[in-house]
Parts: sequence; C-alpha cells; structure tokens
Amino acid sequence: MPNNRNPILDTDSYKLGHFLQYPAGTRAISAYVTTRGNSFRPEVVFFGLQMFLKEYLSRPITRADIDEAEEVATLHGQPFDRAGWTHIVSAHGGYLPLRIEALQEGLVVRRDVPVVQIANTDPELPWLTSYMETALLRAVWYPSTVATMAWRIKQAIRPFLERTSDRAEELISASISDFGARGTASLEQTGLGGAAHLVHFSSTDSLPGVLHARRYYGALMAGRSVPASEHTTVTAWGQTREAEAYSNMIERFARFGAYSIVADSFDLNNAVADILGKKLQTRIRAANATLIVRSDSGDPIDTPVQVVAQLAYAFGTHLNGKGFKVLDNNVRVIQSDGVSLQDIQMILGRLEGMGFSSENISFGMGSSLLQKVSRDTLSFTMRASALLDEGGVWRDIGRRPGNPQEKPPTLGRQAVVQEEGDIFAVPLGELGQRPNLLQPVWEDGKLLRDLAFGEIRELAAAAGAQWR
Repeated sequence: MPNNRNPILDTDSYKLGHFLQYPAGTRAISAYVTTRGNSFRPEVVFFGLQMFLKEYLSRPITRADIDEAEEVATLHGQPFDRAGWTHIVSAHGGYLPLRIEALQEGLVVRRDVPVVQIANTDPELPWLTSYMETALLRAVWYPSTVATMAWRIKQAIRPFLERTSDRAEELISASISDFGARGTASLEQTGLGGAAHLVHFSSTDSLPGVLHARRYYGALMAGRSVPASEHTTVTAWGQTREAEAYSNMIERFARFGAYSIVADSFDLNNAVADILGKKLQTRIRAANATLIVRSDSGDPIDTPVQVVAQLAYAFGTHLNGKGFKVLDNNVRVIQSDGVSLQDIQMILGRLEGMGFSSENISFGMGSSLLQKVSRDTLSFTMRASALLDEGGVWRDIGRRPGNPQEKPPTLGRQAVVQEEGDIFAVPLGELGQRPNLLQPVWEDGKLLRDLAFGEIRELAAAAGAQWR
C-alpha cells in the first residue's frame, strides 16, 4: 500500500533532478531560513521547528519509501536518485544526514536574521540540503507567522488594559481565545496554528492546539477553556423556552467557575436585558460564577459595546483603581464573530471612551488568526549561502539581484549574536568568542535540544516586555 506520508516525496517536483546538477567535488551545501526585508525593531517570533523535527525527521526512510518514490518520479517525468536514497538507508539507518541549527523558539528577532541553518553531513549527498527546502520552510513559516500575528495582537491590546485595568498582566493572556479550528484547511494546520497562538495566550477552544503543545513540547495543558453553549443547544429548546435553556446552563456549569452563553439565537437585546438581566439575574448572582455573554449578531463594533452597557445597567459596576467601570464579577462579555485586530481596537477604544475597563470583554479569533496569513506575510525564504568544496573549504554562493535597489542576500555560513540587546547575523568566520545563538538542534536523526513549552513562553514574554 502506498505511504501517504512518504518523506522522499515531501518536496517540489523539480527537486528530484537536482542531484545531477551540482558541480563535481561538491561535498556539502549550507542554507539558512530567514525573512526578507529590514526592521528597526524585532517583529518576527520564531516558533514551530521542534514539531517538524519530532513528527517528520524522526521517522527513517524505508526501502518501501524508495520504491514508491521511484515509481512516482518516473511516471511524473522526473529523474530519481535511487542510489542516493539507498545510501541513506544502508549507511544512516534511513535517517537524513543533516545538521540543523536554530535560534531558541520563542525568540523575537528583526527581519533578515537567520532563524534556522541547515547543511548535509554526508559528502556523498550535497543535494540533500536544498531538497529539504520545501518541507523545512513550510514547517517554519506558518507557526512562526501565526505566533508573530498573535504577538502583535497581544501588544496592541496591552495598552488598553494598562490604561483601564489594575490587573493588566493577569488578564492579558486570557484576552484572546483561539476559535479557529473549523476555519483551517486541515487538522495539522489547526494544531500548528493553535500551538502558535498558545505561545502568547492561555485561552483556547482548539483541542488540536493544546495537543500539539502537549505532544511536541511537553505541556501538560497549555490552554484553558470554559463550558459554553452554541446556537444549536439554545434553539433546541425553542424561543418560548429560551430562559430554560439559560437556566440549564447555570445549573450545570456554574460549578466550573465560569461558563459562556451565546445570547443571539432569537433576540439578543431581549436575552441580555430581560432574560439574563431580569428574570435570571438572581440565579446568576447566586451561582457565584462568571457568566460570559457571547454577542455575535449585529454590528461587530456596536453590539458588544451595547451588551457591556446593558449588563452594567442590570448588574451594576464598581470603579477600579484606574477609575474605570468594571462589571459585577458575575458577568463578562466575549465577542468572536469574524473579529479582527482593527475591530478589537475599535471596541476597546469605544469602551474606554465610555469609562469602561477593557477587562469587561475578551475576544475569540478564528480565520483572522490562523488562516489569513501566507508565506509572504513575513516574506520567509530559504537561501543556499555556502558550498563545501573537495578541498574542505567553505565557499560563499548566492544569487546577484537583477535590481540594483534590491538588497543582495547575505552569503556564507552564518552565526547570530546578541549585543546590547540587539540580535543580528554575522559571518560565522567573524564570530570570535561571542556565543552563537544558532545552536545545534538536530543531527543525523538525533534531537539535540528538547524545549519545554514553558521555556518558549517565557522567552516570548521577555521579548514583549523588552520592546514595549
């Protein structure tokens, strides 16, 4: 039976013929992954490589893989290096003879700083480095881009909480929930993006996200959720029994400390002002838990603001130390219907203008967080930069830009250093005694560094504090 995850075929078609294209005497190729462009401040969060190493590179190539790949290549109109792949199986037990160096995941760097460097370790297989470009670049760009977007969202929300809340640091990690599982293209994308979101936030409804953090980074539980209704579980009661549907939620889920009710199945204003604000108010208070009202209908900016105001009228507020109104502890609001960063900023700005603290509301994000990104969002690329010749000397290689205004790529083997708070690349030959932040993480089938999810979170949080 064909293998649906044949690692030999996890590449672009044209890569199959590259083993015939390198000059004689080539012993190794070195390449690095980076983001094109320049930035004065760090803006790229590196994350996700360890998931790829554990899930894909930890599985050895088999002869069955070779047989299938040869058949596919032949039928596809491409040559195939059967001798090279057989050598990998016989000489290396099927594990790819590669050395991979990387920054620590969670580090935030400026554009154009290498985040990964890769080279083959078997001189008979110099083509292997660039053969890995497709899989390696995909493994890095997506989770790094989602982690970067989540970091930017967190940085944008922080000023609102700092101005209007006494508990900004405590609350910010729960301010954005990942609601994007149904909006992605695959289960794997859901897990990769969900784990990337959890680098910065602790609230999620993505089980694949928490499972990726658990399986690949050892996080017992990286994100929390609360019991919540959906339109089906409310409309099943019928409009005349809407209050009973909400009463059932209070009875069954208040013991969890917090629970969420979607309130727009029939008439949002009536549900908030009359059913929750009047008929069930006593029960909600007596339950001694936090009811989170989800308001998905109507204008994405006005509606959640109105719900906060309605709950304030029904349940009352108190002033915090910053002089802003905070809803009674029994109620909060969440907005999640197609919400974008711009929507979030407008909602928080409007609430602040009305004297309400940002702690009254949180947000759920789906496609805006996990799906509306591409490799071009941060311009991720992999560049071959050095060739090891038959004399054992590394020579610089690289393209010359056709546009004189285009910055030429950095050539040669790379190192990354940190000086006076700044992180930047230097030629490996000029590293001297400075520590190289590009550290070996993988070599010839062995994982050399196994990061815990907590380490990644701490590093990302430290970077956020430094560049606020």
